Formats: sequence, C-alpha cells, structure tokens
Amino acid sequence: MPLSPPISDTVEAPARDLLPQEHADLPDLLAEGARQALFSELPEARRRLSPRGLDSWLRGADALHRMGRGEEAVTAWIGSVPGLARELGKDMIADMATACMGFASRTSGAVITRIIETAPLAAQRLGDAALFASYLRFLEHVLARAPRAMRPMLDQLSELLGVLTLGGLRRWADWGIEAYRTDYVGLEAYFSLTSEASRAVLKSERKGVVLVDVQRRLGMYLRALWGRDFMLVPTAGDFESRTGLRPYVAEFQLHLPDALDDWNGIAGLDLYRAQAAHLAAHLDALRAPIPAEGLSALELACVGLIEDARAEARAIARFPNLRALWGRFHSETGTGMAGQFDRIARALIRPDEPAEDDLSSWVRAEFDRIDLDRAEDARTLGLALANRLFGQPYSAHRDIPSCPYRCDNRVLWEYEEIDWGKSASAQPEQVRKHVSVTEMVNEVEVETAGDDAQEIWVQSSEFFDDDGTTFNAREGKEPLAPPVLYEEFDHTIQMVRPAWATVREARAKLGDPTEADHILDTHRRTTERLRHLLDAMRPQGVQRIRKLEDGDEIDINAAVAAAIDTRLKRQPDPRVMMRALRHTRDTAVMVLLDLSESTNDPAPGGQTVLDLTQAACLLLSEAINSVGDSFAIHGFCSDGRHNVFYNRFKDFDQPWGTQSKARIMGAQGRLSTRMGAAIRHATAHLGKVRSNRKLMLVLTDGEPADIDMRDPFYLRHDTRHAVEAARRQGIIPFCLTLDPAADTYAQRIFGTRNVRVLDRVERLPERLPQLYAALTK
Repeated sequence: MPLSPPISDTVEAPARDLLPQEHADLPDLLAEGARQALFSELPEARRRLSPRGLDSWLRGADALHRMGRGEEAVTAWIGSVPGLARELGKDMIADMATACMGFASRTSGAVITRIIETAPLAAQRLGDAALFASYLRFLEHVLARAPRAMRPMLDQLSELLGVLTLGGLRRWADWGIEAYRTDYVGLEAYFSLTSEASRAVLKSERKGVVLVDVQRRLGMYLRALWGRDFMLVPTAGDFESRTGLRPYVAEFQLHLPDALDDWNGIAGLDLYRAQAAHLAAHLDALRAPIPAEGLSALELACVGLIEDARAEARAIARFPNLRALWGRFHSETGTGMAGQFDRIARALIRPDEPAEDDLSSWVRAEFDRIDLDRAEDARTLGLALANRLFGQPYSAHRDIPSCPYRCDNRVLWEYEEIDWGKSASAQPEQVRKHVSVTEMVNEVEVETAGDDAQEIWVQSSEFFDDDGTTFNAREGKEPLAPPVLYEEFDHTIQMVRPAWATVREARAKLGDPTEADHILDTHRRTTERLRHLLDAMRPQGVQRIRKLEDGDEIDINAAVAAAIDTRLKRQPDPRVMMRALRHTRDTAVMVLLDLSESTNDPAPGGQTVLDLTQAACLLLSEAINSVGDSFAIHGFCSDGRHNVFYNRFKDFDQPWGTQSKARIMGAQGRLSTRMGAAIRHATAHLGKVRSNRKLMLVLTDGEPADIDMRDPFYLRHDTRHAVEAARRQGIIPFCLTLDPAADTYAQRIFGTRNVRVLDRVERLPERLPQLYAALTK
C-alpha cells in the first residue's frame, strides 16, 4: 500500500503554482516559519494585490531575507504588508521595503520586526499615503537620535496614534529625546508611557478631534447635502507651529487637517463640518478654473474672497442652515489687510447685520447685483475690490483672514504650465557646430534663431557689430555654468546630507559705470578721510636694519668706521652687519554679498539697502585697490536648495576698472538667502588663491532663510557648519550684518569676535572700508 504524502507537501504544492516564475525559488530560501507564512498568505495576496504589488511584496521578502537580520522580520513582512497595501495602495510596498533597508544599518532585526508589525496600524490611523511616508521619515528621525526609544514607543503606538497626530507624535518624541538623551532608564520609562512627564506631554499634545475617527460621519454628511461621495484625505500640519495646514481641494479630493481642536468654544467636529461643506461648495460652484496669469497677489486674494462668498451663497440658497454653521466662525478680526478681509467676509455671510465700514458696505451692494452662477462676475468684482485696496500694505504670507474653515483657494486657479516631457520628446536634439569666421559672416538666413533651432553655430572669437557691441552681448542668452552640488548639515539628525544644494553660477548683468563714478564723486569726502588710513597700510618695500652683529651682508659705512677706530687704537663697534627686510602684504579678500529680495527695502535717506550695498562695494574696492591686496566681489540669492544663484562681479585675477564697476551696478535683489551653500562655493573660489592670509567678508541684511525650509534653525546650523569648514581651510570668515536683531544668531554662526552689527544702515558705505582696514592691518 503506497504511503500518503506529508501534509506540508499537500499544502505547498498548489501554493507554489501561484508564485510568479521569477520568484519560484523564493520558498526554498526561506526558513520553515517564513515559508509556511508565505504559502498561507499567498492565495489572499494574489486576490488583493495587483501583479505589480505582488511582485513588490515578494521582492521585499527576498530582500529582508538577504539582509540577514532574522527570519522574524521576513515572517512579519509576509503577514503585515498586504494589510498595509489594502489601506494605502500597492505603491507603499516598495517605499516600506526601502525604509526597512535603511533601518537595518541603525537598529536590530527585532526592532525592524516591530516596525513592520505595527505598519498596518499606523496606516489605518494616518489614513493617507503621504502621511505614512512622513511617518517612516519620523521613525528614521527617532533612530538617528535615540535608537533605544524605538521599541518601547512601537509597543505603545496604538495608544499614541489614538490621541496624537503625526505632528503631535513628533513633538512628544522630541521632548523625551531631549530630556532623557543620556538617561536610558528615564528614556525607556518616557517612551513606555509609564512616567508622569510622558503622560503630561501626551496630554498637552492631544488634539480634540482626529479626522480618521470622524471621516465616515463627514462623508455621510456631505452625501446627505450634495447627493454624491467625496474623498476625504487627512493632511499633517507643521510639527513646530502646531497650526496644521489649511484645508484645500486637489484632484477632486478634499484635504482636511488630520486633527482639530475646539475653536472659541465651537466643537472641533463642527469646524470639520464647516471645512468639508465649504470645500464641497467650491466644487459645486466652480465650472472651470480661473486663469491666474497676470494677476498680482492682492488681486488673487480679492478674487478668492469674492469666490468664497459666491460658492457659499449658492450653497446657502439650497441649504439655509449652512449660514448658521459658517457664520459662527466669522467672529474674529485680524490686523491690517487681514482685518479688512474679515470685515468684508462678515458683511457677505451676514447680510442682515449692518456693515462695519464703507468698503464692506460697497462690496455687499455690488455682490447682491452679480449672478451667482457666473464665476466671471465674481472675478470682476474681486478685481474692482483689489483696485480700491491698491496702495495699502499687503503680504500674502502675513495678511491671512481669521476664518478657520476657509481653504487656500488653490482649486480656483489655473496656471500656464509647460509639458517638459512632451516638449523634450517632440523637438530634435540641438547640435553645436563650430564654424569659421567666413561661414559665420556668410550665414544671414536665420540671424536670431529660437530655442527650437536644430543647429547652434559657435565661433571662438567675439563678433562685433558696427556700433562696437558684440552680437553675443546684444542677442545672446546669459550662460549658466555647470551646476555645482554641495552638502548641507541637518541639525535634526546631526548628519551631513551629501549633494543636497545646487549652486548655479550666472554671468553678472552690466549696469551703468557712470553711476559708479557718480557715487565715488558723491562720497569723495569719505574717501579723503580714509586716504590717510589706507596710506599707512601700503607696503613699505625693502627696509634695511643696520648695526647688527649677525646679518645678511656687511654694512660698508659701519665697517669703515670700525677700521678707523682700530687704527686709532680705539674700541671698534662690532655691529658691522645689516639685514634687508621685505615688507609685503599677502592678503586675499573675498566680499560675499547677500542679494536677496529684502535688499530692495527702503533705507533712511530714500535709498534702498541694495543702493547702499553697491556704494559700499565701490568704496571698498577703491580702498583695496589702493592698498594692492588681491580681492573678489561675489553675490548670491536662492530659490530653494536646487537653485542657489551665484554671481561673480569681480574675480581675483581681474583688474579693478570700468567692467567691474558696471557689474556691481547691475546687481539685483531677489529671492531668498541660502547662505551656507554660497559660503561653501565662495570657499572653493578662495581656496584656489595663493595667499598667506585669506579673509571672507559676508555682507547681509538678515538671517539665512529660504522658501523650502520652515525650520528657522536648519539654515543657521548649516551656515555655521559651512563657516567652520572655511576656517579649517585657513579662511577667516567675518560677517557685517544690517539686521538689528542679529545678535541672537549671527554670533552663534560666525563667532563672537567675527560679527559686526551696523545699527545705522545709511553709514554702510563708510563703515565697510573701515572694517576692512581694521581686519587687515
């Protein structure tokens, strides 16, 4: 009688047939427990996951096995990741696998197992793929600062995410890490929720209403009003400000803050209802996006204010009780332009109450005349309102209305975009062709070809027209040097991010050199006062020191006198030698200018900060040139970490003259101040100069800041790291700042003795050369 096959073989045989061909050998690589878990989960995974998701799931199991951190992590992956994919989609599988590979270098296999096991819980509580990706970065943050805290925190993750948002969890964890960084017992007690401090911080960070707890109720509420389903997506706010993001609509999804507190005695759930109803009203009222090209920030805000009122008025016409829901949140009044917007919004949402000012009364009267079904009427009224408010101070970042339920109106606008992929594939690749002078002269068919030209002709020497200008300067485009990547220091993880910031050099634009001569003539009195100081700094050439017993050569006069004394039988003076000393200055000075948008601010006397900076650079250049030191003048501004723009107005090997003056006068103030990357690039230029003494003089009017960085301390720490790197290369960085509040950060960046705060901006042209003289004497 034949023997029956083992039970395990009868289970494995059909399960193996379900494996894709490229993963057929995976079960043979796994341990017994992981293999049985794979065969158990495989039929359900094939039903739930797409072919791509199934491939990512199996590849992740293979990668964890090859990582060699124990089969428990592989078993956890096989059992937990399909649940993660059901919550957030198949794309999160690859992101989760990549994160686990990164965790492997910082923690044990047991902790990685707990991270995988708790991933479905985190996905369920966070409810959004972007939030879960931020959660993975948060785990990396904790592992970088306090690896011992990870396991106890994951054991309490259900309770933590039950009352905290992701931002609140980050603040709660950072508090414990800072308080118990070296106290391992206290650290474990804090993250295990057994200490009083842990419970106290948890209570202070707890939000009133979490979106995932009321998401279903809000969906039913909107379905009852509009008879359709809406996708509600939670978004995490800034973990430092605790304010959360404003609600918004993107791709027909309603994005709401992940948690809300009560607002002025109004329940957080009612605030959620007001936000969701407002977003749905926008989608119901908007038939097509509004073109935003050519509109100023004030015009965008005014049109958005009227469009908010139009969408709500249409909704109130169908559901009158929405007026009471929304009206309760219009009780506060901000300052400046925000206060004016609050009064206008209150006049439009409460038509039965008297308007608070004449402008609000006029807006209400005009609003009553428009057709609520025509977005064009709302746009016309918004532009008329902006015209009346023109000239009053307004900031798109500061003057935000106080109403907490209204969105940021991004759903309203349509911006002209370029399809880079389509344009790149549609146009043939341009060819650079080097030609002779004769060919260039004879080619007159296409003198000024556009960006779609198939050939770009290059001639090595400049081509001059009859008026003395070059064709390249008149019709050519400003060339950009190849981008240079620099590291940045992240103080939150105490590590350097390699190749993080991109510096792009551009040719400096030319200004009017006659204006530079006029500035020098205007400050002639200042120049005369500095002349005596500068003359004293001039090199004295060769100086002979006489009457030495040990020197480089014989002093003929002293030797003759000693010989005469010897003949006269007198005691001769033995000091008949002399030495020649060469007095030379070997100093290289780099002046690095902050050319951010704030330099366009007015200064006392009617000039801007940029005007004073240009005047100071001209006087300083005259001073350095008179002394004979080697110097360069560079400037920078930034538009995020990928675009740090750098201009060289004068280099070390260039003479000081009309061309350099014209470049300084062509400087423009724009964008932001990513100082660390600029200092690293200036250090690279200064490091190529052969000099015994190297000085970098940074002239700025504010602290390091950029549009892509909310953390005010990030760029400060990075700039300090760049300054320390420059010092290690023998460079002396010094900062002259025009910011009266610079004492709070500048000394920490450059050092106590390497910062000078200029209280009176108008004296910059005089103080900058004096500072140079004091630093190089």
